[in-house]
Amino acid sequence: MQNCPSPMDEMRRPISVSEPHSASERSSSPGPPSTSWRAVPRGYLFTVLGIAVGVAGLVALGAMAERISRFIDGGNRFVLGQISVAGEGMGMGTGFTAGGLLRASKIAELARVPGVVAVQPQVMLPLRSSTSQFLTLTQELVVGADMTVPMPNRNYQILGVRTGRFLHPGDRRAVALGNDFATSRGLGVGSALALEGVTFTVVGILDKTLTAPDRFAFVSIDDARDLWLRREPLLVQMFGPGGLSRADLNSGAAVGWQSGEDPDALARRIQRTVTGLNVTIPGELSRLLRQSTAFFSALFFGFGVLGLVIGGLSLSNTVTAAVFERIRDFGIKRALGATDAQLLREVLGEALAVSLSGTVLGVALAFGVASVIDARAARQGQQLFLFSPRLLVFALVFALIMGGLAAGYATLRIVRLSPADAIRRGG
Repeated sequence: MQNCPSPMDEMRRPISVSEPHSASERSSSPGPPSTSWRAVPRGYLFTVLGIAVGVAGLVALGAMAERISRFIDGGNRFVLGQISVAGEGMGMGTGFTAGGLLRASKIAELARVPGVVAVQPQVMLPLRSSTSQFLTLTQELVVGADMTVPMPNRNYQILGVRTGRFLHPGDRRAVALGNDFATSRGLGVGSALALEGVTFTVVGILDKTLTAPDRFAFVSIDDARDLWLRREPLLVQMFGPGGLSRADLNSGAAVGWQSGEDPDALARRIQRTVTGLNVTIPGELSRLLRQSTAFFSALFFGFGVLGLVIGGLSLSNTVTAAVFERIRDFGIKRALGATDAQLLREVLGEALAVSLSGTVLGVALAFGVASVIDARAARQGQQLFLFSPRLLVFALVFALIMGGLAAGYATLRIVRLSPADAIRRGG
């Protein structure tokens, strides 16, 4: 073994995680085995980069899955928080309360049904009349609500405001904008927004909810009725004795229930008690929503599993290969008396340090790429990635576990070899 360093040279080398790669880097003073190690051991740059690429792909896929999951969950919470009611048939409104006109007399009947605590008349209009009504969760809506009635939705009783304020009773020509609606147009508090030729002043920008209200423009119900008449001027001809009044211009209503009341049972009670209505049952609408989004949930779940497999294999293979590249060093250390436990501690320490470094770099890479993509998507009021705390914690734990398992596997393979075989294979 003419390529082996002399025993005296090797004895001066402590068993350390950060193995020197040249004679000038070796320790010149003897001492007991040391377990200290650097944050990133030398010679592992490409290993760290390889892990970073795998983790970046895993985290990016996870962030997309988190975004769609939060969107679906938010929509589900919305429909479970209220009973949505509309007039019988199809009308010009849209959204969860789409249907025929819901006249004021019907709203009064709704309020008298036992178990009902609040009825809020609403007008929901698509921002663009050409937009399909079936895109309720993703389209931009103008939402008019009677602000004299508290929000009946149990899960969204108060919409958080990022800047400015929400609408007050008596507000006219004022609008509060969902976060994505405002961002896509570069609007802020005090900005002007034209709707159907009418200028509104932005009084507030709402907090991001990661669901449908992010794309809403909230106005008073009187302003929404004016916009509806501008869009459908023939409705004016229906006004008069025995006809419609302005209070009848409602595309629907949100109904709240008393504490302890079963919302599905109350919705069925409304169906039996008040005729001429389209009543959505919250539980059934929630199931319909989950079924309609099941494809996307399954798609991103598959992406997540694929990312786990690819990322896990990439990380473990990279760490294992890096350990095997040093098989000769480990053979020499075993020949000088290093125990299996000492080798395991050294390899495990290096593997965890390299895995942690690669994970941090991979998360930063994924976040950087996602930020660039989201910045472009924000121009259309969209967000494609969501880096939640649970995703980042999972990526860190996953990388450390896979790195540890790979290090353990590689160490077991090495300790099964005799020191001479290890040195010969590493030479």
